Amino acid sequence: MYIEILILGVIIFGVLTANGFIKPNKFIQDNQDIFFKLKEDNYDFLVKAKYGDGLDPDVLFRKRIRNGLIVIVLVLFVFISSINGVKVVFAFVVGFVVFKLDYMNLNNFYKAHLQAIDSMLPHYLKGLEILIQHYTVPVAIGKSISDAPEIFRDGLVDMINKINAGDASINPYMEFAQTYPVRDSMRMMRLLYRLSLGRQERKQEQLLTFSKTISNLQQKAREMRYQARLDKMESKTMSMLVSTGVCSMVLLVIAVMNMMGS
Repeated sequence: MYIEILILGVIIFGVLTANGFIKPNKFIQDNQDIFFKLKEDNYDFLVKAKYGDGLDPDVLFRKRIRNGLIVIVLVLFVFISSINGVKVVFAFVVGFVVFKLDYMNLNNFYKAHLQAIDSMLPHYLKGLEILIQHYTVPVAIGKSISDAPEIFRDGLVDMINKINAGDASINPYMEFAQTYPVRDSMRMMRLLYRLSLGRQERKQEQLLTFSKTISNLQQKAREMRYQARLDKMESKTMSMLVSTGVCSMVLLVIAVMNMMGS
């Protein structure tokens, strides 16, 4: 009975939406300021980490909101004949879980590719070091944007625009680090900011310190990537040993039972 009611609800909802009687996208657009408070701090970064610049994080977030609202409506429709406070709360919980699923998938992707994504920023800064030898830090960053990893380009453009607009504080650098929270991003942006403040006569000395630090971070990323591979290999080896041991025990038990039976 409930399945028939659910199917009927889906059909009715689809017909009303198709004919413009229900406009979930308009409802979300009109209340965007409220819904966007649910947006996770690192959501834009995770979308760019997985899809690059091919998808707009705001568009994907609106789809998440829409899917969650649709699920809430459908669950309430199923319970329409015996609605109560508990079932209303249940409907909102189910809708919230559906809303969170996409974010959880993005997080899983980031964790699965953590080593590769985290190594991009120190690798980029190591290449930036060559340009800084000939230009000021802001000019060097501006010239490097076209060769930067795609995931960081929008953030670098925003950072340079703020610096060129007259913001000489550390804020543009820290905002970049917050937008792209890869490992040690705060530390690397502080180093870059201090390098931008250095006097010309001390530039080589500061650049050498910057270079050594970035090299150490690159080495750390390589060691962690190597350790992750070792852990994965050890896990597979242990699984194989356990499987082999279990199979051997099973065969031994079967052999013993056959001997006792004969």
